[in-house]
Amino acid sequence: MNLPKTVPLLPGFQFTDPLKQNFHKTQQFAVVNGTNCEKEKFIAEDVDYDLMASMKYNAPQNLTYGTKKEAVNDYIPRIPPSWLKYDRKVLRFNAYFQEHVVEDPAENYRLRKCLIYYYLDDNTLYITEPKIENSGIPQGVFLKRQMVPKTLEDRNDFITWRDINIGINLHVYGRVFRVLDCDEFTRAFYQENGVALNAPEQTPSDNFDYYTSIKDLKIPPPDTKEYKEYFEVKLKGGHPNGGLAKYLQNDRKVLSFDVVWNDVTLEGGLKLYTVNFFLADDTVEVKEVNEQNSGKDPFPLLLRRQKLPKEALLTHYPGMNLKKEEHYRATDFIIGNFVNIYNRPCLIYNCDEFTKKWFKEALGVDQVAIDLKKERPKKFWQPVPPYNGFGSEEDSLGSVYSLQPRPPRKDINKMFTCDQNILRYEGRLISENREDNARTFIISFFCGDDTVQVYEKTERNSGVWAGKFLEKNKHKNPITNQYYTEKDFMLGNTVVLNQFRFQLLRCDEFTYRYLKEHPETFKEANIDKVLEKIRIAARRFKSPEDFAVDLFKRLDKNNSGFIEFEELYNGFKELDVNLSIQEQYTIMRRFDSNGDFKLSMEELFNGLFSVAR
Repeated sequence: MNLPKTVPLLPGFQFTDPLKQNFHKTQQFAVVNGTNCEKEKFIAEDVDYDLMASMKYNAPQNLTYGTKKEAVNDYIPRIPPSWLKYDRKVLRFNAYFQEHVVEDPAENYRLRKCLIYYYLDDNTLYITEPKIENSGIPQGVFLKRQMVPKTLEDRNDFITWRDINIGINLHVYGRVFRVLDCDEFTRAFYQENGVALNAPEQTPSDNFDYYTSIKDLKIPPPDTKEYKEYFEVKLKGGHPNGGLAKYLQNDRKVLSFDVVWNDVTLEGGLKLYTVNFFLADDTVEVKEVNEQNSGKDPFPLLLRRQKLPKEALLTHYPGMNLKKEEHYRATDFIIGNFVNIYNRPCLIYNCDEFTKKWFKEALGVDQVAIDLKKERPKKFWQPVPPYNGFGSEEDSLGSVYSLQPRPPRKDINKMFTCDQNILRYEGRLISENREDNARTFIISFFCGDDTVQVYEKTERNSGVWAGKFLEKNKHKNPITNQYYTEKDFMLGNTVVLNQFRFQLLRCDEFTYRYLKEHPETFKEANIDKVLEKIRIAARRFKSPEDFAVDLFKRLDKNNSGFIEFEELYNGFKELDVNLSIQEQYTIMRRFDSNGDFKLSMEELFNGLFSVAR
């Protein structure tokens, strides 16, 4: 079989090198002194092709690889292309062209200065005209980057760098550019390539200075700030923010002053205002100090936030004044000075604490307030209408204090902490009718919302209905005109509920423990204070035994062996021991061990003997 000497580089005819260990790609470029350069040395590849041919498929030595030789890497071209050789190398020329002017009788033509850039890597031209402020002429890019033909007839012959020189006329699409000068790089490039450049030329004048007549009139130049902003916005450049640094430094810093104006018009009188000066942009805001029942319509703002001129120029066309307005600054607001607010002279007589501190730190000025003689404020008294009986009293007062009444606010914390605490007492009705004095009731006080509920208990065949006597509701103490609280419900006290007088006689076990656990509220239930009164009375006797014997004689007069509540009360009264019903009830519950609300001689003796000691 006759095989060709060379194998084409097709899929299936390629072989890999089994001895190759380094698979990196050869670097072609390097950076020398900050400049991109290419390697000029040839890269030799030392490969034994005969050995590789003998190891691969037992092929003949000269079949694919040939004999051993020193290969040359043809990856880098001997002559580099222009895009590689002249990368980032641009020639720059100064030029101008003449433009005809037909709309102005004062000039015939106008000179337009331009810059011509020639890119060596692809032989393209780029022409631009530097922008001049307030020129009124659209300037900028004149010709985008492209290859320019020498003539319009032959579009295949383009302008090269050898066709450009100083002092020549360059034709670009029918426009004639006069080349005046070039930069140093362009001059050095032409010198290296052996091309001589002509001498540079001066920019000529168009000899039509239209503005000389205006200068002869000696009129001051107008303020071009507004015109500049107008053209910037028109060209979609946006408004320049010159006061950004001041705004960021003084944002939310406001100086507040109190001023007074003596109004000499028909209304007359002194009018008070508050002047707020914003340090961020030197604007002023004037607010009126509203007085109640003054008979005048309130005006919240005398002057909205704006810059305040010292002398206002009122014209039909704002912004067209030739005179400049001078505006107030922070240094003009000193106490004692007058501020002219559009022909209203206002006296500064006071300022707030922040303003005083700012003037002291920034300007070293102490602001001292001026005392003004003020009239005494008029006090108006409006009587509260009486309670009409519908709903609660607080709910009815809401319609008196506001046109849109809101429901009264409840004490939520007290409701959650004391909702389960209910104090129950046994009481009797105090009435001029003797038969009603024997009626007994159960009075419940709810600590969560300070409401009271009354039930009546009766005996069978008494002729009186048992059940609910008063609904759960809040009641006022007729003496203090305040709502009843838990401290008003002490044993022996009399409470008035809907003109019914009830005397509290006894309480249940929970109520007694509750009174005992809260001695700061129920002082008469504090057993230590009650026992202290008994100790004072026992000191008049020689010994505790004598005190106990004398008390036995006064208490158990019927010789029953037990002392009831009424006998205990009368005995302490004879001994000049002033104890309230609640305190005597506390002693009864303290000494009574079996809970029958009767004291035996032994229980009384043990309790009084411990008290006397």
